Amino acid sequence: MKRSRDRAASELFAALYPRLAGWCRRLVDDDETAHEIASEAFTRLWARWTSVDEPRGFLYVTAANLVRDHWRKLERERRAMRRATTEAAVRPHPEQADPSVRLLVQSLPERLRVPILLHYYADMPIREVSALTGRKEGTVKADLHAARELLRVHLRRSLDHTP
Repeated sequence: MKRSRDRAASELFAALYPRLAGWCRRLVDDDETAHEIASEAFTRLWARWTSVDEPRGFLYVTAANLVRDHWRKLERERRAMRRATTEAAVRPHPEQADPSVRLLVQSLPERLRVPILLHYYADMPIREVSALTGRKEGTVKADLHAARELLRVHLRRSLDHTP
């Protein structure tokens, strides 16, 4: 029994780790951090191995949460650096913030961010996002639409304020 469970875990790791780590890499833009996040997601899965019905979904949702935590940490570090350099002659105005899509996705509410990450960054079909998040397909579509609209507005606003 234990041997078959270990074998299933090993096969799952071999099948999903490269894609999960690649997905994380696109989100955090750093190989080492991406592998740390993917490894942590698997570690958390192993800790709950017998109680998780959908391991793939668990991995991606856990990784999405770890990516969010990473982004928050980076933002805290950026704010600390800005505070530390207040004596600099020229300070960027808040409206000149980086309009990168990754930062904009980070700013979305979790209800909208998770479907965006799963659908667009993990290439999961809406049906699968629906199953993993426990939301109806129509709700996932509506959330994706709302997220795209928010991203469009934020991106346009960011670009309009650039010199």
